[in-house]
Amino acid sequence: MKVFGSSGTRGVANEELTPEFVLRVAKAAGTAGRADRVAIARDTRATGRMLADAAASGLASVGVDVDRLGVVPTPAAQAYSEREGVPVVVVTASHNPPEYNGVKLVGADGVELAVEDLERVEDVLIGESFADATWDEVGDVTRVADAGDRYVDELLAAVDRQRIADADLTVALDPGHGAGALTSPEFFRELGCRVVTVNAQPDGHFPGRNPEPVPENLEDLGRLVRATDADVGIAHDGDADRAIFYDESGTYVEGDATLAALAAATLDAGDTTVSAVNVSQRLVDVAAETGATLELTPIGSTNIITRIEELIADGEHVPVAGEGNGGIFFPDYRLARDGAYVAARFLELVADRPVSEIVAPYGDYHNVRRNLEYDTEDERNAMLDAAEAVADDADAELTTIDGYRLDYGDAWVLARPSGTEPLVRVYAEAHSAERANELVEFVVSALAGARDDT
Repeated sequence: MKVFGSSGTRGVANEELTPEFVLRVAKAAGTAGRADRVAIARDTRATGRMLADAAASGLASVGVDVDRLGVVPTPAAQAYSEREGVPVVVVTASHNPPEYNGVKLVGADGVELAVEDLERVEDVLIGESFADATWDEVGDVTRVADAGDRYVDELLAAVDRQRIADADLTVALDPGHGAGALTSPEFFRELGCRVVTVNAQPDGHFPGRNPEPVPENLEDLGRLVRATDADVGIAHDGDADRAIFYDESGTYVEGDATLAALAAATLDAGDTTVSAVNVSQRLVDVAAETGATLELTPIGSTNIITRIEELIADGEHVPVAGEGNGGIFFPDYRLARDGAYVAARFLELVADRPVSEIVAPYGDYHNVRRNLEYDTEDERNAMLDAAEAVADDADAELTTIDGYRLDYGDAWVLARPSGTEPLVRVYAEAHSAERANELVEFVVSALAGARDDT
């Protein structure tokens, strides 16, 4: 896809992602989708209202009525979509820095558009074959004030509220000034938790921290856990479709460990789970231990969603899926990444034992990552040819859906080209740091040698 990547289209607002561009994307979505009515939602970014206005104009110009949801988490917009049976245009850049914004398209079933649907929108956009309405057939705009409240009500009905309340938990919450600041504090309080917060004021300039919930941005949350003797720390990204955790000592919990713990508590023999090709060995091991099948996709939520839909259509049960960045799906609930729901499912586990004990079985893994730069396409191609040669000679299970991943049973290594930078990335994971480093160095040596010989 030329416009839509693995999770919508994004760029620096008013430079790469202009109102004119967003208007055209909305016109293309309205034309390709042929819906009479479409909702628009946004996160807290400073440019969100401007771009949402542009999207509303674009939709109205092709005869589509518009529901303006205002600032809500992306999963709240998806809940509205599923409940009302209308597509949604979400103006968000998720975890990207404050200067970025983006557009994500959701179908009338509340699920992000699959690859083939996005390609249809792209065809209209690139060909500028918009279905412009006459002056007396342009769409109307209606403001919807309760999308966030109704989302919280649905969350409360979907989790074990009593189990969490009986545990009398203290939750330290960092919504990162994003859309989750408007819903998650109330949600966790309604679950019976004592809630303490940091960065909980909606602010599109993100003064307290950048939106991405990674350790270097979450030091205040770790301190808050320790200062308040909280049972768990929870952090969201800008649109609250992800959840990252801290344990009771204020220590960061790797997202891959969280995914493995939730998968272990959810999967049964015969189930299927889905993750991206850089999946952690943690989930590989959990799938093997539970008798579940693990399916891999190219990196990105759009690819994972598309594969889940295919599996469900074939009669497979996919109760949990996702990536180690905090974006986890529970398709039996809704085929959407939902940070608040994921956090509540994790709280159901915390009700029985401390976070540190929950993730302890998934701590003995070591990850290594190296980036190899290239200056020309010839250098890039030489490295990928070398990766293919390494894969052909290896005594390992090969996956080529996104680069070259070699699974050795006890460890894996992956070489793949970056989709956004002139880099070939090499990842490895094993139970020992020595084994992970050995695999990375072996592949890096072969690729760097091929590049330097070009």
